[in-house]
Amino acid sequence: MGQRTPIYTLHVDAGAKMVDFGGWDMPIHYGSQLEEHHMVRQDVGICDVSHMTVIDLRGPQAKAYLQHLLANDVERLEVPGKALYSAMLNETGGVLDDLIVYLDGDGYRIVVNCATREKDLAWMSQQTSGFDCQLHERPELAILAIQGPNALAKVSAVVSPERADLIAKLKPFIGAWSGEWFIARTGYTGEKGVEIILPGTDAQNLWQALVASGVRPVGLGARDTLRLEAGMNLYGSDMDESVTPLESNMAVTVSFEGDREFLGRARLEAQLGEGVERELVGLVLLERGVLRAHYPIFSGDQQVGEITSGAFSPTLEHGIGLARITVGADNLTVEIRNKRLPVQRVKLPFVRNGKQVYQLV
Repeated sequence: MGQRTPIYTLHVDAGAKMVDFGGWDMPIHYGSQLEEHHMVRQDVGICDVSHMTVIDLRGPQAKAYLQHLLANDVERLEVPGKALYSAMLNETGGVLDDLIVYLDGDGYRIVVNCATREKDLAWMSQQTSGFDCQLHERPELAILAIQGPNALAKVSAVVSPERADLIAKLKPFIGAWSGEWFIARTGYTGEKGVEIILPGTDAQNLWQALVASGVRPVGLGARDTLRLEAGMNLYGSDMDESVTPLESNMAVTVSFEGDREFLGRARLEAQLGEGVERELVGLVLLERGVLRAHYPIFSGDQQVGEITSGAFSPTLEHGIGLARITVGADNLTVEIRNKRLPVQRVKLPFVRNGKQVYQLV
C-alpha cells in the first residue's frame, strides 16, 4: 500500500482505477481516460495532485538561497503570489527536478515533484548551509487542479463570494491567499484553470462540491496526454540529471543575467560556448501509429535520438511526441515495430486552449 492523499476514499468511491505513482496510490482514470481528456479541453475537469510536495521557505536570506539554488531568477517575482517555473540543477548542470516557486509574503512557497521528494529535500537542505533560511515541508496540505475553459466559472460558483471575487481578479501565473487557501492561476494542461493548495479536509469538501456541480474527475492518465499536447515536460521522461535545461527545451527558464552564481551555471556557460549537441523537440506522426517513449529517431540511416514522451493525441487525433535529437538533424523517421515512418518536427506546443497551434519547423 502506498501513501494516500486526503481524496483517496473519494477516488475509490468514484470507481477509479488506482495505480502506484511515485509511491502514492493515485487514480489513473475513472472509466475513460479519453472522455476525461476531452472534458478538460471542452468544459472542466478536476485532478487530485496532492501527491506533489509543498515546501515553505522562510528566513532573511531566503531570496539569496533561491538565487543560488535555482537556474531561473527569483528577482523576477515582483509581486506577492507571482509564480516562477525553474529547474533545480546539480553542480554539473543536470536537472535534479523542475518546480514552481511562488513569492509568498516574507518568504516563498515551492512545489516539487512527488517521485523526487526525498532527493529534493535532501539536496535543498544541504544547500541551506551558509544561508539564514529554513525549509518547512507541508504534508498536511492538499492540491486540487481544476482545469478547462469553464474552470474559473465552476469553481467560483461553489466557493465563497470573497474567493470568487479573488479568482476573478487573478491573472495567469499569479496566486493569492484566502485564509488557509492559496489559489493560483497555474496548471499543467494548456487550459484556463486554477491550482488550489488547501488543508486536506477542505480539499475533500471542495472536491465533493465541484463533482456535485458537474465537474468531471480526471485521472493521471488524461493529465499526461493533456500536458503532452501542451508541450510540457515530464520529469524522469523528458529531463533528468543526465541532461541540462539547454538540452530539454528549457533554455528560457535559465537566467544568465548579472553575476549570480547559481548551481550548474559554469557547466551551462561552457555548454553554450562548446555548442549544444542535443535538443528536445516536438514531433507529429500523421500516419497511423502512436509514438512511444524510447522509440528510435533516424535521419537517413543514422539514429539521431529517441522519443522521450509520446502518445496518441485525443485532440489532434494523431500521434505526437517529444524527442531528444542531434541538433540540426532533418528528414526524420521513427522506427515502430521494425518499420520506419516519417515524422515532422513542429514548434511547441501542440495544443493551446483546445485548439491545434503547432507549426512545422
